[in-house]
Amino acid sequence: MSLKKLFKIILNSVPRPLLIRLSYVARPILAFFLKGNRHTDPIDGKSFKSFLPYGYVDQRNNVLSPSTLSLERHRLLWLYLKNETDFFTSEKKALHFAPEQAFYKRFRGMKNLDYTTTDLESPLADVKADICNLPFEDNAFDVILCNHVLEHIPDDTKAMQELYRVLKPGGFGVFQIPQDLQRAETFEDDSIIDKKERAKIFGQYDHVRVYGLDYFDKLRHIGFKVDEVDYTAQLSKEDITKYCLAHGEIIPVVSK
Repeated sequence: MSLKKLFKIILNSVPRPLLIRLSYVARPILAFFLKGNRHTDPIDGKSFKSFLPYGYVDQRNNVLSPSTLSLERHRLLWLYLKNETDFFTSEKKALHFAPEQAFYKRFRGMKNLDYTTTDLESPLADVKADICNLPFEDNAFDVILCNHVLEHIPDDTKAMQELYRVLKPGGFGVFQIPQDLQRAETFEDDSIIDKKERAKIFGQYDHVRVYGLDYFDKLRHIGFKVDEVDYTAQLSKEDITKYCLAHGEIIPVVSK
């Protein structure tokens, strides 16, 4: 069995909370066998001869970092936050939904952050909460990270309203989603309930929609100011290859 096929089977059969726990065991083993100098994970600075494949339906080659388990979007966000914001230097109260392993310990250890994680199921969540009914006060957080969450939420309008409510005026958030930049309008269909069919149409068995370009306007309608950041346009081709980034991926940066 090929590595790509094995990874696909694992992703589609192992529950996400268990997958998170198992990955802590697999990570150092994978990093050891893939040592090299062709590609670098900017999150921890470690280099490898190749990254790993990843994908629930169509596997993408050379995208999963063996050391941090970051994907293209994580590495792009890290570079953006590091180079273009004061996230790493200024005192901030931060809320992180469904915290990614690539970030969790690093953000938790940052002395400038008052850092809270939340999710319904993640073992990394400080607060178990429904994004559509958050147990936080109005205007509570300077920064909100909510990446690859909204595509799982049936009522994403209510979720966006809650995100807006708990973000401080003057604060900012990053709400990345899997997005089809060739699609003008978001597509969703609740009648599709077969997991294989959902994965085929929506890209993952537990997604409920495919976002189009109208995603940014929906955030604006909620009240957010939205900056559609193509950060790869500011990077060299060499860096895009070195860090294994997705050229043209848009980072939705919101503010209130």
